[in-house]
Amino acid sequence: MADAKVIPFDDDRSRGSRGAGSRRRGSAAESAPVGEGPGGELQPLPVRGAAGQGPAPEPEEPDESPGARPTAEGGGEDGGEDGGLERRVAAGLSFLRRRLTGDYEVDDFGYDAELTDQVLMSLLRPVYEKYFRVEVKGVENIPAQGGALIVANHSGTLPLDGLMMQVAVHDHHPADRHLRLLAADLVFVLPVVNELARKLGHTLACAEDAERLLAQGELVGVMPEGFKGIGKPFGERYKLQRFGRGGFVSTALRQGVPIVPCSIVGAEEIYPMIGNSKTLARLLGFPYFPLTPTFPWLGPLGAVPLPTKWTIQFGEPIPTDGYAPEAAEDPVLMFNLTDQVREQIQHTLYKLLVQRRSVFF
Repeated sequence: MADAKVIPFDDDRSRGSRGAGSRRRGSAAESAPVGEGPGGELQPLPVRGAAGQGPAPEPEEPDESPGARPTAEGGGEDGGEDGGLERRVAAGLSFLRRRLTGDYEVDDFGYDAELTDQVLMSLLRPVYEKYFRVEVKGVENIPAQGGALIVANHSGTLPLDGLMMQVAVHDHHPADRHLRLLAADLVFVLPVVNELARKLGHTLACAEDAERLLAQGELVGVMPEGFKGIGKPFGERYKLQRFGRGGFVSTALRQGVPIVPCSIVGAEEIYPMIGNSKTLARLLGFPYFPLTPTFPWLGPLGAVPLPTKWTIQFGEPIPTDGYAPEAAEDPVLMFNLTDQVREQIQHTLYKLLVQRRSVFF
């Protein structure tokens, strides 16, 4: 929501200029000869501005009476501001009424477009813009309409990279598209996280859900490295892990949608993972339990990510609509396309790392 424009009751600049003008008029009256003007008032006589004869006086400002300043001190401007505030309040109350009465729509996967646009994206946007200061490149490579599969690297100990990629597409794509992420099973068994993920449009990382979304013309995001990528040691940062069995390529081939490689730089350093407590991971049912320079040693404060500078680049799409339907069952083709996507992402990561000035700037 854009910031409301505030019109001050009395502009300091105009007030200051009037004071300065009064002082200038006073000094001119003290230094220049005076004569009698209309109405018997004493007026300073004009002083020639020729060289050696002193500067020419500044023109007098017109007389300002209280009734001559309706714009600065009147109520016309404030009425517009009040009207804008009233509209925002009314819109907010209408939103709350719809939420409380259930008068809103979600799709078969639980995606709540209104809540995502008006609330969840507004919560993620400050992190995206102010904290990580994400720079987006190549967003025009994402198709303006129809299904497409965005394949990205995965890193950072916690899956913030997927959320930032989702904000990047939502806020920067010229066609205002929304990205539907495929998430691991763990996301949908955690309380609160499960509900929020569904509202944001995330769904289970399985071929059936992915094909349904692509058939509906949706953008689908997948990070094939999975927990191997997000939970890798800091010493292996920006080295892509194995891309599974290439199931995402098979899904794209069945639907005939393009594959858009995506490279994310900056997420690797938010939680430098220097160790993994496998015992705690087994007890908690997690795939890993990260040990970083700040967590768990500093408690909750150690869970705050480092404010690294991010870059997200979307590469040129790899078309799949030129293959026959039975190509999805060809293991050689799937391996070749998977390797092509992986190599393109890795090459772009190296290029972005070379261009990066600093981890934080």
